[in-house]
Amino acid sequence: MYAMSLGDDGAELRPLEPWQADEFLAHMDRGREFIGARNGLPDVVTDLESSRAFLRAYAEKAAADTGRIHGIRLDGTLVGAVILRTLDTAHGTAEAGCWLEPAATGRGLVTRAARALVDWAIEVRGIHRVEWVVSSDNAPSIAVARRLGMTRDAVLRESHAYRGRRHDEEVWSVLAPEWRAARSAESAGPAG
Repeated sequence: MYAMSLGDDGAELRPLEPWQADEFLAHMDRGREFIGARNGLPDVVTDLESSRAFLRAYAEKAAADTGRIHGIRLDGTLVGAVILRTLDTAHGTAEAGCWLEPAATGRGLVTRAARALVDWAIEVRGIHRVEWVVSSDNAPSIAVARRLGMTRDAVLRESHAYRGRRHDEEVWSVLAPEWRAARSAESAGPAG
């Protein structure tokens, strides 16, 4: 299995597969309350079988080329993930998402991992538009969308029911030409 370095701090991005269900469940247990504050995944992954089923669903998406899941590891420990919830190469669209357990926050891990995933979607799979759908009260995830160079396209008022409350959701996106222009500007460095 391959690993992609996310920097000098020992962080890596690796695919997650069904055989890693034990490790994925342990990760979810460590972050269950924190992740569950904004993400329904801890309500879905509650035991070994549901962990395996979740990873199996993403393995099937990967085989069908309709989605991906990659774990974020810090010094070898699974601490979060980035996903392509949807991947539609015929229409050139994808929706990315993420989560992280609390001990790994504040290090830029999600931004670095999401940048690698978005770059892969655009440059390797030919995706034209990558979306990031986030609750309006999830400031850290909105900050990631901004750092990725995304534009807020819409606020869907009270569109998402979660744990007995309706939440506004924001749709952020980046288009392939914008992504490439920003990457070129980064590569060029500061003018002067």
